[in-house]
Amino acid sequence: MLAFLKRRQITFALVLWFALVLLVSYFVLGRNRKSAAVSGASPSAKSSTTTSPLAHASLDSDNDGLPDAAELQSFMDRENFRQWFTLIAESQFYHLSDQWNAEQRDCAGLVRFAWREALRRHDRTWFQKMGPGYQAVAPDVGKYSLEQGPLGEKLFRTSFGVYKDGDLSAGAFSDFADARTLKNFNVKFISRDRHNAEPGDLLFFYQPWVQKFPYHVMIFLGPAKLSNEQANDWVVYHTGASPTDEGTVKKVELSVLDHHPNKRWRPVESNPNFLGFYRLKILD
Repeated sequence: MLAFLKRRQITFALVLWFALVLLVSYFVLGRNRKSAAVSGASPSAKSSTTTSPLAHASLDSDNDGLPDAAELQSFMDRENFRQWFTLIAESQFYHLSDQWNAEQRDCAGLVRFAWREALRRHDRTWFQKMGPGYQAVAPDVGKYSLEQGPLGEKLFRTSFGVYKDGDLSAGAFSDFADARTLKNFNVKFISRDRHNAEPGDLLFFYQPWVQKFPYHVMIFLGPAKLSNEQANDWVVYHTGASPTDEGTVKKVELSVLDHHPNKRWRPVESNPNFLGFYRLKILD
């Protein structure tokens, strides 16, 4: 009798233990399934709410209208571009390159030409095409070349707004930009104080009711590359063409322009026609 009771107690204990194991397993399994469902749903939910804005922001993260892919984000690329940009612009004062279309020789045309040529690969063929007076002043821009860049020859934005897919085909970029277009869509204001300017920055003047094209642009060189002058405030610009005059490229010190006989052309803060110094957005 005692043996029978003892067996029943053992059997009952085993059944109770087995039921307890099943109960624990049920709750553990349910929790794991819930966690898996939550973790599986979170990425897709997060993706649906954040992927699109993040992907859009990555195209133009600083909302300046240019795709990030077109901006020179490394220090060396920016410096190398400045070296080539200012060299090419200054060289036009000494010898106009045949590669600069004669029909586009004006103040904005000088900027476009120097900008475009600064992004090319400067190999032997390039030097031969450009003509005399050029030298290798820096390595090429490493991020991209003009021919393989994200914008191709259409370097210049022509409208307001952040960059988005389809802008190129929609005409938001062009291979042409006058001084007004350069100022409004392709540069960022820096200062009216020349001490904040860097080589390759642009100076803009605005003179409505005085001339047919009210905007005028100059390129700040800083120190000269093609002469031994000691000054470090050189600018170069094209005077613009007229029906009776094709204009010319001039190179002059800011300190000389400060005393221009026509006060409207003085690059000083007290001159309301002087808009200030601006930096190319691809460098900012």
